[in-house]
Amino acid sequence: MLLQQPDENIAWLAPYAYGIVVLGILLFLFRVFENFYAEHFGRPLVRQYFSYRKLPREQLRILETEFPFYRKLNRKHRRQFQHRVVTFIKDKEFIPREDLELTDRMKVLVAAVGCMLSFGRKNYTYSLIHFILIYPEEFYSNINEAYHKGEINPGGRALVLSWKDFEAGLADGHDNINLGIHEFMHAMQLEAKRGGDTDSARFQLQFQNILKRLTHQEVKDRLDQTRYFREYAFTNEYEFMAVLSEYFMESPGTFKANFPQLYDYTRKLLNFKFLGY
Repeated sequence: MLLQQPDENIAWLAPYAYGIVVLGILLFLFRVFENFYAEHFGRPLVRQYFSYRKLPREQLRILETEFPFYRKLNRKHRRQFQHRVVTFIKDKEFIPREDLELTDRMKVLVAAVGCMLSFGRKNYTYSLIHFILIYPEEFYSNINEAYHKGEINPGGRALVLSWKDFEAGLADGHDNINLGIHEFMHAMQLEAKRGGDTDSARFQLQFQNILKRLTHQEVKDRLDQTRYFREYAFTNEYEFMAVLSEYFMESPGTFKANFPQLYDYTRKLLNFKFLGY
């Protein structure tokens, strides 16, 4: 019985197959190094460059007139920010509750707060969130059977907000109380725990640095003496990080003066290198 010889017509494919294997190995090694680089240097190894999307004129006017962070950005960063807001709005489903009339203003401002907090990140769209639920004011949550101003529902892949309290957070940009920043930080925390990308690696590293810093006696004494952070921050480590982000975004100078090391860890966690932060 004669053995069949390999088909000589496909022998030429072998070098390509080897090439694909080698390319796969190189890509894997690059991803490992990219995560290592982000963890140790606090910034992504490679930034993506693309053609920027633009907001419709009416929506852009909302950013320009009602969002001071956007107005302070340079021309390059404004293009990037506008692109991210457009992408965020297209990526999420906004759902009004209790007969609330959903407007473009709501979409733009919610997207802008989320994109502001994630502006230093490569992954900025909060992939765990598919739905943005907006109530007129405080709403009853079935999660813990209590009234909330905002919450993250990971099972339902939803960010839930009271519009009244979200607006109040934007109205005073220096009181360190901002519902949008607070809830988006919770979303970022959940994403960092589950993710394996460079942003998650950096977040986890700096979050642990913050927690370790809180164990130092001089920091404990300083916290007691100044009462700088509001009491709610000390509910648990996750609420502390959410409150910390509000203070970082709204009063960076005072935060840095009072707790320079915590400030620096927070800046690195968010990879924030804009507007003198």
